[in-house]
Amino acid sequence: MSGQSFIQGTIILILGSLVNRVLGFINGIFMIRIIHPEGIGLFNMIYPVYTLFLVIASAGIPVAIAKLVAEEVARHNLSGAYRIFRICLVTLILSSTILTMLYFYGAPFLLKYVFVNPKVYYSFLCLMPGVVIVTLCSAFRGFYQGLQQMAPTALTQCLEQLARVFFGLLIAYLFMPRGVEYAAMGASLGVIIGELTGFIGILAIYLRNRPRVQPGSAIYSGEPLTSIYGRIFSLAYPVTLTRCISTSLIWADTILIPLRLQAGGTGLSEATNLFGQFFGISANLLFSPGIITISLATALLPAMSDAMALGNLAAVRARCAQAIRVTILAGAPCAMVLFLLAREICGIVFGYPEAGASLAILALGGPFLYLWQTTTGILQGLDEASRPLRNLLLASIFKIIGIYYLTALPQFGIRGTAAAFVAGYLLMALFNLADIKRLTKVNFNLHNYQKPLVAVVGMGLVITSTQSYLYTCSHSAPLATIGAICTGFAAYLTILIICGEIKINDLRRLKHDLGHFLK
Repeated sequence: MSGQSFIQGTIILILGSLVNRVLGFINGIFMIRIIHPEGIGLFNMIYPVYTLFLVIASAGIPVAIAKLVAEEVARHNLSGAYRIFRICLVTLILSSTILTMLYFYGAPFLLKYVFVNPKVYYSFLCLMPGVVIVTLCSAFRGFYQGLQQMAPTALTQCLEQLARVFFGLLIAYLFMPRGVEYAAMGASLGVIIGELTGFIGILAIYLRNRPRVQPGSAIYSGEPLTSIYGRIFSLAYPVTLTRCISTSLIWADTILIPLRLQAGGTGLSEATNLFGQFFGISANLLFSPGIITISLATALLPAMSDAMALGNLAAVRARCAQAIRVTILAGAPCAMVLFLLAREICGIVFGYPEAGASLAILALGGPFLYLWQTTTGILQGLDEASRPLRNLLLASIFKIIGIYYLTALPQFGIRGTAAAFVAGYLLMALFNLADIKRLTKVNFNLHNYQKPLVAVVGMGLVITSTQSYLYTCSHSAPLATIGAICTGFAAYLTILIICGEIKINDLRRLKHDLGHFLK
């Protein structure tokens, strides 16, 4: 099995990620119609806890596998790569088994002292096998990533998502007549079936198509076990710390939001319902344009690393400015659409127009969320990965304070939660931008972003008038909404061309580059 180029591997992972996100979005649309926002709320209460167990069980070792296997293969030492993989695999079997036992025996404690709604118990238990399955699957994926073979990871992730969507929706539908807690349990079973499918897929690939150690090849097996473990955990420790902190912050949100809704006078069932609408609908829609910015962040990491390695600060500054410009050009109109048509989009796509109240507020933070994703990729490319984590922690303190006070106010409720998230996105983006400016001396002149702002405002006016006109003519909310969105984006692009922000030659070059890229 020959290695792939970096560009080929990146394309495969991005395409796989795009497919998974589309499938996940479709799953969210149908799942919320089957188990309703309350069921989505129950599932989202437990999933961050489950993810935290996965993070601790894997301990960042799959990332270490990828890097150390790549190093050994570069030395033409395939036997050494296999040795490292076997050591890591045994370690992960032990750690995932121990964490599974803690998961099982700790479930009653979590139900009593942590989970807001007792209906989550069976859903939480259904996820328990995933601790071992996902941990071992990630080890095999790390092994192939170390071999610069991204196709096994992308393929098995797509298989996993397909199985998760199909079985999750089917079992949730069959269990729904028994109650929303059983339907949420069906969604959890879908997750486990999907993860098991992905694991079987990667294991089959490994057993049938793994590289063989050639007779007479160099064997470097003299490195002491303690030295190997030192190399593993020196790489795994920062990854584990970052993921633990990020997951714990999400967990804190899932605990705090329903509690503060109840403190404001909302009943338990309604609080779970609002919580499900917030994460299952509003946040889901807000993060959808992130496909663009996350892909941009992925591409930025090697680009920034190359420029820094060459000491080319001019290229670093140019790529920073270009990445931020592209993020604003792509993210701002998406946020405008979500802001103006929040109620209509939530109603058409998910069947819950009332979720638009929180989406409209969240959309105000959309440009800052997308900027945060892009600037995080820039800082990682500058080998400053600790700075986005620090900025996330600082911003989260303000966000949590906002959730605590605003969500409990009856006049705000879940809209107060949305406002707190907007403040968090704003601070994360500003902190990252300040770090980039300090490190690269790049100048973020607000004058450079006046034309996109004018285009977005013009787009908003076109959307408002078009949506009203089309609805009057057709009396069809979906037709009026879709027509307004298409007309709005056409107006946005036209204004950018008229203002000179985008030139016809830029579009021709983009078409040429895409054609060359896909050959």
